[in-house]
Amino acid sequence: MNERLATSASPYLRAHATNPVAWYPWGEEAFAEARRRDVPVFVSIGYSTCHWCHVMARESFADPVIAAELADGFVSVKVDREEHPEVDEAYLAAASAFTRSLGWPLSVFTTPDGRAFFAGTYFPPEPRGGMPSFTQVLAAVRQAWTERRETVDAAASAVVEALAEAGKTSASDLPTAAELEDAATRAASFEDPEFGGFAGSGADAATPKFPMAPALGFLHAAGSTDVVTRALAAMASSPLCDDVDGGFFRYATRRDWTEPHYERMLTDNAGLLDVALDAGRDDLARSIAGFLTGVLQQPSGGFAAAQDSESWIEGARSEGGYYRADAAGRADLEPPAIDGKIVTGWNGLAIRALARAGSRLAEPRFVEAARWAADAVLESNIADDGRLLRASLDDIPSRAAGTAEDAGLLTAGLCALAAATGEVAYAVAARDVLDTFLGISPLVPEPVEGSNVASASVRPLDKLGDRTPAPRGGWADPVLKAQGTPDPPDSSDSDHPSGPSALALGALALWLLGAGQEFREWAADIVRAYTARSLAEPLSHGSMLEAALLLARGPRHVVVVTDDPEDALSQRARGLPADVLAFVTEAQARAFSEAGLSLFEGKTRADGRATAYDCRDFVCRLPVTDPDELG
Repeated sequence: MNERLATSASPYLRAHATNPVAWYPWGEEAFAEARRRDVPVFVSIGYSTCHWCHVMARESFADPVIAAELADGFVSVKVDREEHPEVDEAYLAAASAFTRSLGWPLSVFTTPDGRAFFAGTYFPPEPRGGMPSFTQVLAAVRQAWTERRETVDAAASAVVEALAEAGKTSASDLPTAAELEDAATRAASFEDPEFGGFAGSGADAATPKFPMAPALGFLHAAGSTDVVTRALAAMASSPLCDDVDGGFFRYATRRDWTEPHYERMLTDNAGLLDVALDAGRDDLARSIAGFLTGVLQQPSGGFAAAQDSESWIEGARSEGGYYRADAAGRADLEPPAIDGKIVTGWNGLAIRALARAGSRLAEPRFVEAARWAADAVLESNIADDGRLLRASLDDIPSRAAGTAEDAGLLTAGLCALAAATGEVAYAVAARDVLDTFLGISPLVPEPVEGSNVASASVRPLDKLGDRTPAPRGGWADPVLKAQGTPDPPDSSDSDHPSGPSALALGALALWLLGAGQEFREWAADIVRAYTARSLAEPLSHGSMLEAALLLARGPRHVVVVTDDPEDALSQRARGLPADVLAFVTEAQARAFSEAGLSLFEGKTRADGRATAYDCRDFVCRLPVTDPDELG
């Protein structure tokens, strides 16, 4: 048993603890050992619900002969890409110099100082289909290292230089409303007219199809609602949607949404829950929320990262067999395994989506599920010194630092939960998360006894002290930073917001609650840096463009001050399209205002009646008490 992996906060690493390979987890220790022995480092990256990762593990990493070859000539590092997304991002970028077939398992060979000089993905146990066997790859890499070191070093340096050049970005003006409209039109032009969703021109029947929730979110916000409606309808009626447990699978291997790749990811489903809510697909929203709360929510309250595609059926591993069974058939089958690690940012996505679902659909159980998850993340995924951590498992915190993605998405989730519950403590926690990550002097309010969130009794904004963010760039991961790995390449919003997009959205969520104009300015600075790339490739940058859209137009806030969130005025408000929809009592409104969240300043009930405050495009209408006047 490899104790270095057995005590990890990653189910993926724990699953490899019984391998004969002498794995190291990601960290400086592995590279120091490689320097001591003067051998290359083999970095193997995957995740627990990756089918071909399982295959390569069974074929190669369980083989004592291959394990001996790795031990003799390499230092081997096993990485969970979901625990260390920055490591995955860095090595994917490096691997693109050696192969077009990027994916997982990702197999990268580096110098002892972390520079990649060869990479690939899955290598079979014997030569197959033009691919060399894994043992042949190991032999060739080892020969190059011992006999052609200068060539290896030159290749590694060339990759570093190319990545450094590619990672340079330049700021420009914020996108105009006209530019964003054009971007939405071009993104919508990729719609598959026959099967919905997105496919390039000339796509054949075997073209894989992904949900692409960030792109759908941007298109809906930009007014291309028909594209979104058709995509949701097509996916919901296809095998991509699980009609037993609810939720969607990762992607379809064919253009008509058939033959899914059966893993179910938290990111996809949290994002699609948001899209379904905005598109008015309440039935679909309830189905997705049911999957999140019924399958992925763990005993701690946090949401698991994913559910596997494989399960055991009649003593054999089956990919998708469980999901192809009907409800009666599943009753007798063992469900696929859950990757139970609680990823901070992904939980932030789910917290936001469920908090919004609870408010929109008048379903308190969804809000409570979001609250339970938020408390779990704040308890287990923040270190004693206030640093954000990437993940935890069974209350064991990961050694991986929280990323921009984690800080931004958790901030946005906590803000949505504050609006849904009327509890300012979650907004205060959101502000502290972002402040600490950005290097701003954080507030240190007194904790509420028996709670994981901060007290609402904090200083107002004009007495917060230094709120100037420290300059921030490059990697949060200390090993990548120490090795001088080039700054992150331009990130895209594929299945969920990238790190920069997440930070922009988190800052805007605080701004929408009235936390201060500086949060809007920080978001604007991020959007400016990615404007050119986002406008050029709108389908790949949906979340960044959605942030840009919010900056380009005035937001809409709807705050209902009431003692009964089920009254007629509240019910009418639930159906309104708004960037912030909040339900608070008068006491809660005062608490928000005293915490420096100006959206709630002066919000009271008129003549003792439930009162709604509707502000659009930076202009507030007169408060109303009659539901018919709210529209």
